[in-house]
Amino acid sequence: MTIVWNDPVNLMSYVTYVFCTYFGYSKKKAEKLMLEVHHDGRSVVSSGTREEMERDVQAMHEYGLWATLQRDDL
Repeated sequence: MTIVWNDPVNLMSYVTYVFCTYFGYSKKKAEKLMLEVHHDGRSVVSSGTREEMERDVQAMHEYGLWATLQRDDL
């Protein structure tokens, strides 16, 4: 899964924009995920194959967001 972490740099509106633009999420879903990042320090924003998640993490980095890949063992 792809995890986006909170950072002191990016505005909440920008994070919402990235989630809408890259993942195609509705504004409501993007805002929910952004608030998880803001309040909880992180949010799982996508899940899938390792290759897909590596691509998503790279894309988040290109947008300037702090993201990591984590295996979903649940």
